Amino acid sequence: MKVLVIGGDGYCGWATALHLSNKGYDVGILDNLSRRYWDSKLGVDTLTPIAPIQKRIQRWQELTGKTIDLFVGDITDYSFLSQTLQQFEPGAIVHFGEQRSAPYSMIDREHAVFTQVNNVVGTLNILYAMKEDFPDAHLVKLGTMGEYGTPNIDIEEGYITIEHNGRKDTLPYPKQPGSFYHLSKVHDSHNIHFACKIWGLRATDLNQGVVYGVLTEETGMDEMLINRLDYDGVFGTALNRFCIQAAIGHPLTVYGKGGQTRGFLDIRDTVRCIDIAIQNPAEEGKFRVFNQFTELFSISDLAMMVKKAGNSLGLDVEINNLDNPRVELEEHYFNAKNTKLLDLGLQPHYLSDSLLDSLLNFAEKYKGRVDKEQILPKVSWHRK
Repeated sequence: MKVLVIGGDGYCGWATALHLSNKGYDVGILDNLSRRYWDSKLGVDTLTPIAPIQKRIQRWQELTGKTIDLFVGDITDYSFLSQTLQQFEPGAIVHFGEQRSAPYSMIDREHAVFTQVNNVVGTLNILYAMKEDFPDAHLVKLGTMGEYGTPNIDIEEGYITIEHNGRKDTLPYPKQPGSFYHLSKVHDSHNIHFACKIWGLRATDLNQGVVYGVLTEETGMDEMLINRLDYDGVFGTALNRFCIQAAIGHPLTVYGKGGQTRGFLDIRDTVRCIDIAIQNPAEEGKFRVFNQFTELFSISDLAMMVKKAGNSLGLDVEINNLDNPRVELEEHYFNAKNTKLLDLGLQPHYLSDSLLDSLLNFAEKYKGRVDKEQILPKVSWHRK
């Protein structure tokens, strides 16, 4: 099958593109390379030195003999997107091509507007391009567990059956997003659901938890294939950020009380989940939702695990509870279901001491690239 990975130069996208290529899919990458540009604007850089996308793809071909087509452009440009799809003719479209940082979306009005326009319009363009030319293709869209918020009831996978005034119906699960980024994902989900219903498209929405790790089988094959790893206060996610902070002797930055509980998964499971979704496509007219995570942790739990692992490696790890720059519950009920991918064959990599050791050693290797001025959060959700 031909699979187009939109956003294939990013953290999840690059690892996924290589994994699918390695599995025998005919892979194309569509990317406007803006993720690198945003780093430049913010004055930060990935912990790992990542090569230009053209050199990455060339090295992959040298190592494996497998080619990956590259299309550089923006999915908010409908003409470019439509031409790319007509040229590549995908059977499946994997959509990572969005601004994915909650803090980035909360910097100011400009960043909030950009995030919503980029994400919502880009996804709408994909839906229209599919309707016009590829109505039988399967859209595999990366959503986020952050769409749900932290309700005081169990979180189902996309839908909930409700009985009200003696009548019963199955409805989309209520959404309580926590940033303008998460709101854009909610808008995407509604738009995709609507397009599937009226045009008979097929789509799988993968509500992903927080991803950690850097190495997959493919990205670990060669230094030129290494994946990005973010540690800054805008794009760095909790566990990756903690491991890098521990490696350089910086106190772990726990926001508020640290009782915020979220779903987490290894990046090796991210790429496998995409593969599983492609192998088991949604039915025509079906908007399917999977909750894509393997374990639940509170932020304090993660910090304590990193502290323990760091101490075993001879690192002196401290934990600092900072004033929370976000507006969120810091202690709450959180129980989310995640059985659908497991039922389809996902065999998870669970967070272990050995993986934490590996992440810490990886961070130690590249710690000379860390700019300590970029570690603390600089973006606040609060009204000034």
